[in-house]
Amino acid sequence: MKRAVDRLDGVVRDAMKRTGAPGVAVAVVHDGKVVHLKGYGVRKAGESAAVDADTVFQLASVSKPIASTVVSGAVGTDGWARPVAPHVPGFALKDPWVTSHVTVADLFSHRSGLPDHAGDLLEDLGYDRSYILSHLRHEPLTPFRASYAYTNFGLTAAAQAVADEKGVPWEKLAADTLYKPAGMNSTSSRFQDFAKASDRAWGHVKVDGAWKAEFVRNPDAQSPAGGVSSSARDMATWLRLQLANGKLDGKQIVDADALERTHWPESVPNPPHAPAGRTGFYGLGWNVSYDDEGRLRLSHTGAFAQGAHTNVTMLPGERLGIVVLTNTSPVGVADAVALDFFDIAQTGKISRDWIPLVDALYQQEADAGRSKTDYAHPPSGAAPAKAAGTYAGTYDSPYYGRAEVVAGTDGALTLRLGPKPQTYRLTHYDGDRFSFPTAGENAVGLTGVAFAPDGKSFTVEYLNAEGLGTFTRTGGS
Repeated sequence: MKRAVDRLDGVVRDAMKRTGAPGVAVAVVHDGKVVHLKGYGVRKAGESAAVDADTVFQLASVSKPIASTVVSGAVGTDGWARPVAPHVPGFALKDPWVTSHVTVADLFSHRSGLPDHAGDLLEDLGYDRSYILSHLRHEPLTPFRASYAYTNFGLTAAAQAVADEKGVPWEKLAADTLYKPAGMNSTSSRFQDFAKASDRAWGHVKVDGAWKAEFVRNPDAQSPAGGVSSSARDMATWLRLQLANGKLDGKQIVDADALERTHWPESVPNPPHAPAGRTGFYGLGWNVSYDDEGRLRLSHTGAFAQGAHTNVTMLPGERLGIVVLTNTSPVGVADAVALDFFDIAQTGKISRDWIPLVDALYQQEADAGRSKTDYAHPPSGAAPAKAAGTYAGTYDSPYYGRAEVVAGTDGALTLRLGPKPQTYRLTHYDGDRFSFPTAGENAVGLTGVAFAPDGKSFTVEYLNAEGLGTFTRTGGS
């Protein structure tokens, strides 16, 4: 462990040099003590304010094991087996039997049958948590407790059920159950607290080869799954609590048995995957795997395409853990630093070059939703579109809500989607097919819009992965 800590500065600085990442913060805990706590680089590219141990970063999906810590503290071991539906107004899944039986543990371990990232596109369009949770009932289901698909809003529904049962907002439950008792004073589940922090990291994305602070990601709708912000110092405190079975400085903050329950394998991702190439499991808010010596390894990565990448990894049997926070979209830094650290701790050397391997996984995920059609280059013999007024009107989707197609005075078409309509200019592709550039956390570049020949409906390609992306013309429009 000492050998790995001594080399950590070099590991971090090398990763930053290779990727250009502006800022990183790292904490290491061993045997109840913080043995490394440091910031590197700057909070915002082009500015001089340095990252330190108290700089607040958005954690993205590292929020999930924090949420499972909160649930353990709030409802104990028995709470994991409670059904969700009775506590969340409007929550239901497509199958009534599954609705009545799905538990907090089912949703935290991604085995409810909901499809991958169900609800995320509703968040991108601007819908709030209440709307999204009440519309998951439209999502098709795979076999209950026999299939795995990672969902932010499934987990959020479970956390919301716990908070509703306690009669408080989730954000307050998290603060009262964990953040305040543990003294994690820079940690919050509210975006506004992150946004107003004087010492905070700005999220960066690559623009023309340079890191730019282009976006501000508000993840309040999925706060339990991705909305926590924290500092390396506070995360070190949480690591100490995790590695001491819920105890901190002699005080039991979280029930030990309930916390241990979060570390058990619950479901098997299909196909199994882990950054280290080992077959892994998913617990309650944790990736669960075992290293080559049979040691239990718990980890989770967080990633916002709009500018956050984080990692927490622990070996509970060794009472050793590391957290790595970065202020860029994922390029492998957070995971690679953690993997390098444990390689050095266990064998004395880095087993492989992790950055390109991990970065390739993220790029593969990012590319998965992109259209196979090259909308930037219409076919040479493209059929003309009908008159713009033919397409104009008001449409509706049971899942995505109201949409409008507006014809401008110049004949151009504009698509309006979402509760506070987001506007997209449509570009003609071929016949009744158009395209527009997607936006938001789950943007996939250009996507298609195909109008039915009779003009009564249209389908948005990237919204239609689960067959929910068709909007039907409403009466009188």
